Amino acid sequence: MSNLTIWLKPIWLLSLGTTAGLLVLLVIWGILFLVHRRLARSISEAVSDGILLPVTYSLAVLGGLALLASPTMEPGRVITSLERLFKVGTVEVTTTVPANTIDYPLEVTFRAAELQSYSLESEQDLAVNPTKDSGLADPLLLVKGSQLYQWTPGSNLARGFEEDVESLYLTNESDLPSAVTAIFKSDVEMSEVHYLPIAAGSVIVLYLGYLLVTLFARRASIIAAATAKEAISQPLYLLLILVGVAALVLYIYVPYNTFGEDVKMLKTSGMTTIKVLAIIIALWTASVSVADEIEGRTALTVLSKPVSRRQFILGKFLGIVWPILLMFLILGAFFLLTVSYKVVYDARESAKATPLWEECFVEVVRILPGLVLAFFEAVVMAAISVAISTRLPMLPNLVICGSIYVLGHLVPLIVKSSVGEIVFVKFIGRLISIVLPVLDHYEIEGAIAGASSVPTEYLLMAALYSLLYCGAAMLLALLFFEDRDLA
Repeated sequence: MSNLTIWLKPIWLLSLGTTAGLLVLLVIWGILFLVHRRLARSISEAVSDGILLPVTYSLAVLGGLALLASPTMEPGRVITSLERLFKVGTVEVTTTVPANTIDYPLEVTFRAAELQSYSLESEQDLAVNPTKDSGLADPLLLVKGSQLYQWTPGSNLARGFEEDVESLYLTNESDLPSAVTAIFKSDVEMSEVHYLPIAAGSVIVLYLGYLLVTLFARRASIIAAATAKEAISQPLYLLLILVGVAALVLYIYVPYNTFGEDVKMLKTSGMTTIKVLAIIIALWTASVSVADEIEGRTALTVLSKPVSRRQFILGKFLGIVWPILLMFLILGAFFLLTVSYKVVYDARESAKATPLWEECFVEVVRILPGLVLAFFEAVVMAAISVAISTRLPMLPNLVICGSIYVLGHLVPLIVKSSVGEIVFVKFIGRLISIVLPVLDHYEIEGAIAGASSVPTEYLLMAALYSLLYCGAAMLLALLFFEDRDLA
């Protein structure tokens, strides 16, 4: 039972965040229902008629599991940390202590248990105390003039502060005033709760983004909903989900013989598996939904209604993105669970000490950027497939997209290698990298599997690159489809 609690706790904590996001959305919907019932009913119809319904079911299942597991998962500690979340951080105070001054107040407040590090710098010798009337006789800290006093966990200096601090008192007995700079960094006792607002915000952004598309692109969203339903109802979609789940479970027990690095191999294999399965369903759906409808003249029937070709292409693209997103949510949640369990399993198989749940949590959150980048790559490949499907049937589409996938990953490596020194190879490599997507930007499984963290700026730049390339692919699709004879 103790091991079960260890590897389930990271998933439980993230599930609390997603459940909180759902509750916030439910409260907003309740307010809308009281103020504008027609709009609230339209939102309910949009949720129940589109991809958000299975997403809601999936998140509700996670919320139910989180609620059932809460009695064994320290909910009180989580609540306490959440209450203190916006009261901690880095505080920098600069002041001047007059000469021959005792107990000069410095307005700094923090809890000793939350103190992460601090530094004090003074021009003159300075005594620092949490109470008055101590001075230089028995100071808690003695800061030498023009010397930085910096404490961090593991440093040789004394921590000093063992009790909560409401104010500090500085004593300067020299004949000169002293400029003082104090920096205190604190964090909540359970620092992992920082990810709860991120999880809740992600759920809110997902729902609001879908509803905004439904509101401002009504006809395209109707086509998207029909396309998404068709994709999810295909036996291939369920088959790929089951294949993904089976592969992720199998990766846990595969002996990689890496001398304690099996967790890294599992993370790399799992991310690649989910990405490839998502790309397969994207290419298949684009071929079936776009190329087959054009060849079967179903598209002509749709366009005979008040639907433009632009709305048709945009709707088909969005209808392919939604099933990809659902696949990433389902397999991604299962992947996080397997990674967390693998940490405990690997420690047991290697005869190591039982890891803490915080170690499992670190491994889990480290792969989240990788899943986001893999989703971006699958969306870019979906946009390319839609553009090709406006002119070519399924088999050429699969061949061309497969070639683009290989070149997108291979060309940057060739250009950087010794072969890339050849002028012709270098020119062709740069030309292909301009025309085709540089999929190597999304390939950071090695960094994610290791101890490296992915900066937020990198994710934002990858999102912008994906958005621009998808926009270019949609423009190309419109050019191909604009003069296509559907009769």
